[in-house]
Amino acid sequence: MGATTLRGTSRHDWMALAVRHRVLLSAVFLLVFPMLMPFKAIAVNILIYGLFAVGFNMLYGYLGLLSFGHAALFGGGAYACGIVMTRFGLPWWLGVIAAIGAGALIAAVMGGLAVRTRGIYFAMVTLALAQCVFYLAYQAGGVTGGENGLRGIVLEHIGPLDFLDPVTRYYVVAAFVVAALFALSRILASPFGAAMEALRENEARARACGFDVRTTRWLAFVLSGAFCGLAGAMQALHLGIVPIEMLSYQTSGTVVMMALLGGMGTFFGPFVGAGLFLLLENIVSLYTVHWQLLVGGVFIACVLFFPRGVWGTLLHALNRA
Repeated sequence: MGATTLRGTSRHDWMALAVRHRVLLSAVFLLVFPMLMPFKAIAVNILIYGLFAVGFNMLYGYLGLLSFGHAALFGGGAYACGIVMTRFGLPWWLGVIAAIGAGALIAAVMGGLAVRTRGIYFAMVTLALAQCVFYLAYQAGGVTGGENGLRGIVLEHIGPLDFLDPVTRYYVVAAFVVAALFALSRILASPFGAAMEALRENEARARACGFDVRTTRWLAFVLSGAFCGLAGAMQALHLGIVPIEMLSYQTSGTVVMMALLGGMGTFFGPFVGAGLFLLLENIVSLYTVHWQLLVGGVFIACVLFFPRGVWGTLLHALNRA
């Protein structure tokens, strides 16, 4: 019994150490990640969509609010970055700052209206507001490019770095992702992070303990928008264009699938979900145009048999072992 207890304690210590250094471990994995991928472009896409899913996971996984409008935050950030660079001729780093600000601003407006509702009503309000953003961008063709999207986003060098080189591009994006994960880790470890989880577990008890429920929800929405806006900026710089489809409801549905596949309420799960989704899309689409059928089947199986998601199920198994 003593040996078993010792092994259990040792395993618990290792898990606690991993949680304490989760940003460092994530950075080490991302350092070698492109070597595991068949080509660098998909590795960049996984980073970007994983960061997008991190923003969504912050609202749903850690606070329990299901949003169908996160495409507005992702696409809004991409458009803000592209407009700053193409319409005003400003440097890329100002575009990134503008994207973070735009994501947070759109989230502040959407959240100010949506946090007054709960459950399915919250999801429907966010969906409706995101569609409003979509049609505003669609109609403002002189600024956004309308149905053709925003084009001409050119970034060849970042200082001495050649951004056109796929490997360099990956590590530039990875640097922003690691910075975002560090910010997320600090948020989750703060009293505000504890307040979010308290609301998710038992809203009535949290309110009785003195938490300002509506303000906490709104601030979480704004922070989620900032993460999604950063992901949008990375996508704009990566593609060189901002397609109008980034604002569509399909994009919101995609990030929900990615987050659920990886594991809601987990730190690294969104990247696992994004990787699984994008790898399935790229591999299966080589053989059939109906790749959505297989991805949908995998998603259904995951929801039925692995409700914690792939990464969440693995962590649960390690904690129980």
